[in-house]
Amino acid sequence: MKMDPVKAGAILGALAVIAGAFGAHALKGVLAEDALASFQTAVRYQMWHALALLFLGGVKQEVKTRNGVALFWCWGTILFSGSIYFLHLGPLLSGTSWRFLGPVTPVGGLLLILGWSLLFIAQLKKRKKYTK
Repeated sequence: MKMDPVKAGAILGALAVIAGAFGAHALKGVLAEDALASFQTAVRYQMWHALALLFLGGVKQEVKTRNGVALFWCWGTILFSGSIYFLHLGPLLSGTSWRFLGPVTPVGGLLLILGWSLLFIAQLKKRKKYTK
């Protein structure tokens, strides 16, 4: 699956701004303070990875590596931030608990870490190639 990191970053960034504004205005006073802090953590991670995707679009990197990193970051963000959003918004929207999504959050975090690790390893290999 080919992914344009700049387009993905732009979409995730716009959605992060929307989620952040929603959290700051519509959810203040509705969610408990710790739940709101968790929601804002999801927004922050989403925005950081949106910016990282924009950066990735400008880095000289093999297309295969760039696509891999972008996929890890996109899916990681969807699973990490998305699960946190639904853990807190799900009960408000449906009246039922969405706790079953709890284990999804660390899987998303792992995918984010794998994306960063892949980028690091690719840069190490690239450096070795040019120092020989």
